[in-house]
This record gives sequence, C-alpha cells and structure tokens, in this order.
Amino acid sequence: MSRKILVIGLDAAPPHLVFEKFRKQLPNITHLAQNGLYGPLRSTHPPITIPAWIVMMTSRNPGTLGIYGFRHRKKNTYNEIYIVNSRSIKERAVWDYLSENNKRSIIISVPPGYPPRIIRGYWISCFITPSNSKKYTFPLSLREEIESHFGPYIFDADFRIENREKVRQDVFRMTKQHFDVVEYLIQQKKWDFFMFVEIGVDRIQHAFWKFFDKEHHLYEPGNEFEHVIPEYYEYIDRRIGELLEKIGEDTYVLIVSDHGAKRMKGAFVINEWLAEQGYLEFEREPREVVNLDRAEINWDKTIAWGWGGYYARVFINLEGREPNGIVKREDYEDVRQQLIEDIRKIRGPNGEPMKNLAYRPEDLYPITKGDPPDLIVYFDDLYWRSAGTVGHNKLYLPENDIGPDDAVHDWDGIFILYDPQETLNRERRNAEIKDIAPTILNLLGLPIPENMEGRSLVSGDDIHG
Repeated sequence: MSRKILVIGLDAAPPHLVFEKFRKQLPNITHLAQNGLYGPLRSTHPPITIPAWIVMMTSRNPGTLGIYGFRHRKKNTYNEIYIVNSRSIKERAVWDYLSENNKRSIIISVPPGYPPRIIRGYWISCFITPSNSKKYTFPLSLREEIESHFGPYIFDADFRIENREKVRQDVFRMTKQHFDVVEYLIQQKKWDFFMFVEIGVDRIQHAFWKFFDKEHHLYEPGNEFEHVIPEYYEYIDRRIGELLEKIGEDTYVLIVSDHGAKRMKGAFVINEWLAEQGYLEFEREPREVVNLDRAEINWDKTIAWGWGGYYARVFINLEGREPNGIVKREDYEDVRQQLIEDIRKIRGPNGEPMKNLAYRPEDLYPITKGDPPDLIVYFDDLYWRSAGTVGHNKLYLPENDIGPDDAVHDWDGIFILYDPQETLNRERRNAEIKDIAPTILNLLGLPIPENMEGRSLVSGDDIHG
C-alpha cells in the first residue's frame, strides 16, 4: 500500500511551549509526540521564516539558495531593496521531486509561496502575496473554488498595531479560515503529500508574548490578554485533532516549525552605535526617529551601516561596489574583523555581558549566491533585535522601533513524526531543519538526492513491525 504524508507547519512554535509548558493543554499534539519521533528542530542561519521554510523543503543552505531574509539589498545601492518570492528559488524542493515521480501535492502558505508554483497538484500562496486580487492559486480555478466556499483568502494579519484586541480577532479568524480550507482540500482532492503552514502562530506570539511571559520585562500580572497565547495553542491543537479524524491509517503526520520564539529584551540601535564608533557619519544628526534611507548620511565618510530585524545585516561601504565606497579592497577583511571584534564587546544597557555573534556569510555557508550582507549579526543570542532606524539618541530601546512586537526568534523549532500504523520507535531526539526534506522523500519511497544536505530521520533502526 502506498503511503501519504500530511505536514502541518506551525510557524515559530518553540519546543519549550509545545513539549513542556503547554503539553497538558495540547492532547492531540502530545499524543502524536508520545507515540512517534519528536524533539527540537535546529533552524538555519538566520533563523527567520524566509529562508527557513525553503531551507527545510530543499535541504539546501541559505548561501546555496541565495536567500538571507525577506528583504535583500540591490547591488550597487545603499538602501534600495527587493523582496524574495517563489521565483527566487532555483533549487528543487520536495514538491518538485514528487511531481517528477507522478505524485500529487497540495501546498498551502509555504513561504516564499507567491507567485504560485506550477506543480502536479494544487498551490495556494503565502503571506507575501500582495493581495487576494492577485493570482494566488495553481490552478487558477482553485481560487474561485476556495472563495466560493470560504470567502476571500486571508494571507496574513497585521500584528504590529496597538489595538491588540483587533490582532487577536484577526489572527483567530485567519487561522479558522486556513484550517477550514485545509479540511476541505484534504477531503475533496487527491494527494500524496499535503503541506500547509500556519503563520498565525508567529503572529500571535509577536503580538502577545509580553502579556503571558512572566519573565518579560514589560509583563503586567492580571492583564486582559494574559491567556491569548495558550488559548490560541489550544485552538490549534483542537483543529489538528479534527484533521487527524479526516485522514487514513496510510498517512504519516509530520508537525514542524521553522524556528522558535522567546521574549524580547529590547532593540539595539545598530546605526547609532556605528556612528558612535566612527563607522557611520551623519551629515546632520536626525532630530526625529526616521528610517535610515531618510537620514542625511555622508557616504563619503561612512565605513559601514546596518539593517534592522530579528538579526542585523551589516554592510561595508566598499570601493568599487558602493556608489561612494571608501573602504579599499585590500582593507576589506581588516575592517570586517574589526567590526566583529567591536560587536562582540557590546554590553547591555546596565553594563551586563551580551552574547553577541557576528559572522561572515562565507563562514556559515560553503558558497554565497545572491546578495549576502557583509556580516550577519545576532545580539545577545537573538534576545535583542536590531533597530535599523535612527534619531533615538540612545542605543537601547525597551520595545521594537517599527511597531509593537514582544518576541524574538530562537534557534530551535519542533518536529513530530507520527505513523498511525505504529511502525516508528517512540523516541525524543534532536534534528536539523535540513533533515525534513530527505525524511519526506524517504517515507514516500523516493531516493534522496545527493545534493541534499540533511539526512533522513527514519532508517531501518527507527522502524519496527
């Protein structure tokens, strides 16, 4: 009998919530974990939604993919950007191998999923879709079918707004629609491989982490949103239980997350620090908080500048590469090394040590395609995000600089692999995000391509019968 796989992606679900804190509140997820293989899933560098999901599905590193984040800097510019989309993916993913072997896939909301890919099966694009007025399905007829049953498709919810009650309602409404669509397609279409990613997990955590985590510096006991995150996880678990009732004994269930999450200590103002250290020169100090591209910068005297985000990207003003580059190529490595050393010395707002990590992309990846930054930087092991704006007149912010956000990313997501036929050993183990694609191909009886960097989580030793 041929087997099938249902992959449930929970964006940013961390092991300490799923396997520990919420374990008793998640009976369906806990049952799958206790009766299969499960454990922490180490994310990629950098541990963010894009590139992490496509690293998972290709088993290739970000350098090979040429994808280092959602935004990328255009060559030979200072602040012009382009947005990664599905056409940026040049490596074959799981669904490509399945299509080549006449297996049907249904792919929903796997980033970067817009514009929709042509596969043997069905595709609904992800949160980067500009609007539901765009072509967001393959085949095109699927859009009309979905909207006739469930209304316009909801790709994302705005979580960086002060009205947290609206965020709560929007995320729950979006997640309900997503699971309704998944239930419908599971039952109405033929498939061998079904994968969807629920972005709502990430959004609810970013919007409500300070309300429920007693260790968060902005936590207030007894606040009205204290139970939003646990209630959302309970809702996710209930909907997963309903999905399990609609699949057969021939279907493996794989739950995965692309990275974890944890409380945010604050935001470190990277460009004002660079200015203090003499790396960045303002023509005129900004009198209000503005994005870097609106600040008056003397590029003829600037050595380096940085971007904000859950990690910092630092760029060097290199002669012959940037329009007003001043760092000579023979000095490039010395400047990078000095930056690395200076970043490691940064301490917290009260003089406390910070675990700051700065990497050359070529130290992380065997090759670096596309447009990598000159340095990839994590402040205090990701607890502090990078604030790319300027005009704060201080280096440490208690909150995000571009709208409410209470959580940062963490290195470990989760994986749970369950077989209703009970052929798998029950075991907790560590795994890496690049192990998921070869595992899927292996379970579906297909060879694992030699260029995949991960290994299958299932071998003869993992199966009993």
